[in-house]
Amino acid sequence: MAAPQLTDPNFHRTVVLVVEHDENGSVGLVLNRPAATEVSAILPQWGIGGILADPPVVFVGGPVAPDVAIGLARLLGAAPPGADAGLVGEHDLVDLAAGPDEQQRSVRQLRVFVGYAGWGPGQLQAECRSGAWFVVPAQAGDLLSPEPQELWRRVLRRQPGRLAMLASFPADPAVN
Repeated sequence: MAAPQLTDPNFHRTVVLVVEHDENGSVGLVLNRPAATEVSAILPQWGIGGILADPPVVFVGGPVAPDVAIGLARLLGAAPPGADAGLVGEHDLVDLAAGPDEQQRSVRQLRVFVGYAGWGPGQLQAECRSGAWFVVPAQAGDLLSPEPQELWRRVLRRQPGRLAMLASFPADPAVN
């Protein structure tokens, strides 16, 4: 999650779920940036059946590839043999090109992101060392939070020690 002093408008006060991290770099999804576009406007097959997490809008997953849609879902049923255990609990990425009925596991709830956050080899680690990011464990309730505007503060509040105090850090310290 972004430290209060990270002022890049793409990441200011964001909570990012890292979905891939290896020697080639890192990929993440910004969990708390809803857009005004309804999911049904861009992916009508996913906008039916009541599976969209509230709010049922597209989220801006990051500044990279804003024309790419990524699905993050809470799934039902066991993972197929040989599949990974998922990202957090029952949550994993889903193939949005396939419809809800074509998934290997039933989709219980879905959030659609356009774009993603990306870092080259060693870049995210360097940004963490410089204090731009806090690495904290995700909880299942963070991923499809119905109150994304409160997620940054809520995640900080549950952290131990001084990190929890940053939840009350003003948006603009100059006007404090």
